[in-house]
Amino acid sequence: MALSGSIALALIFFALSTNPLEARGPFDRLARKLPQMTASDGICASSVRIFGYKCEEHDVVTQDGYILNMQRIPEGRAGTGDMSKRQPVLIQHGILVDGMSWLLNPADQNLPLILADQGFDVWMGNTRGTRFSRRHKYLSPNQPAFWNWTWDELVSYDLPAMFDHIHGLTDQKMHYLGHSLGTLIGFASFSEKGLVDKLRSAAMLSPIAYLSHMTTVLGDIAARSFLAEATAIIGVAEFNPKSGIVGHFIKIICSQAGIDCYDLISVITGKNCCLNASTIDLFLANEPQSTSTKNMIHLSQTVRDKVLRKYNYGTIDCNIKHYGQPLPPAYNISAIPHDLPLFFSYGGLDSLADVNDVRFLIDQFKFHDVDKIEVQFVKEYAHADFIMGVTAKDVVYNQVATFFKRQT
Repeated sequence: MALSGSIALALIFFALSTNPLEARGPFDRLARKLPQMTASDGICASSVRIFGYKCEEHDVVTQDGYILNMQRIPEGRAGTGDMSKRQPVLIQHGILVDGMSWLLNPADQNLPLILADQGFDVWMGNTRGTRFSRRHKYLSPNQPAFWNWTWDELVSYDLPAMFDHIHGLTDQKMHYLGHSLGTLIGFASFSEKGLVDKLRSAAMLSPIAYLSHMTTVLGDIAARSFLAEATAIIGVAEFNPKSGIVGHFIKIICSQAGIDCYDLISVITGKNCCLNASTIDLFLANEPQSTSTKNMIHLSQTVRDKVLRKYNYGTIDCNIKHYGQPLPPAYNISAIPHDLPLFFSYGGLDSLADVNDVRFLIDQFKFHDVDKIEVQFVKEYAHADFIMGVTAKDVVYNQVATFFKRQT
């Protein structure tokens, strides 16, 4: 507690005494060294068509006005095939990254392209605030109001907009594949049953819903030292780890806690077994992406409170105003329909999706139809291996494709 408190005070003191333009974060080393893709480049042009695949850029507008960018890979590199027989799959990224994170390896190792080659109609989502979804009908990313959301809104608005768009164009139920935060918003959404009528099955990689045992030192200290709250206090609505105050806050936490943050991927995600060095460089050149400070506060609440609830506004009066009750409503994961086919894959070295937390999560499905749930444990995998691991095709992706194909 003393360490967390001193870090929180140090963060606020630094913020009040530093010019944000002069602040430097731990990602600056590679951000300056390697070329970064801009929004005008587009994921299709930069990372899909170059491998010989067809790719379409789609824009989707949420009910609260955000314009989300999506990519569609309608067929494999060989082309042909009856589109009406190609089942759609929506792939959803995790926290502080975007759809690019699935496409950093050679083509034969990238999940979206592997699924396209195996006969699926592949869609990739990019949630609000990420590089290709920094648009709104009325708001600018420079306005604090643009960042007034948490993952509750990803559940209520972003996923429904993506599902409706895909279903409207294909007239088919879809498979869902999430990683990290992509699993959390999937669990929360499916528990409220709003999208299950359009859902064929779901595969959850590095699933998170409960974060009580996570062993990532940086993430745990950040949550318990109220990093996001300190950022909010000084009026920073956009949580951008790459630059300015937020990036320097992370450096302070690393210094105060005695953490070597030069290798931030390992510090945050665990010791990944199977990442290519050039892929890591490419990842750090393009990621992390921004999210809202309010979203990070919500995730920190999940770590500290050990309960999966909607955003806590901090006072009984504010919660009653928003929810009609003193505490935010909890998401009831066990309410997910028991006949929904589910595939889980988690790693033994994952510092974010800790083994104990994942097993507690899976226990919430003890009444699920036994023939509708599959669980894969990969002892040597950590968090990032599931999206960038050079062995992921053989270890995980082929199993996911086989699982999807069984859901006719």
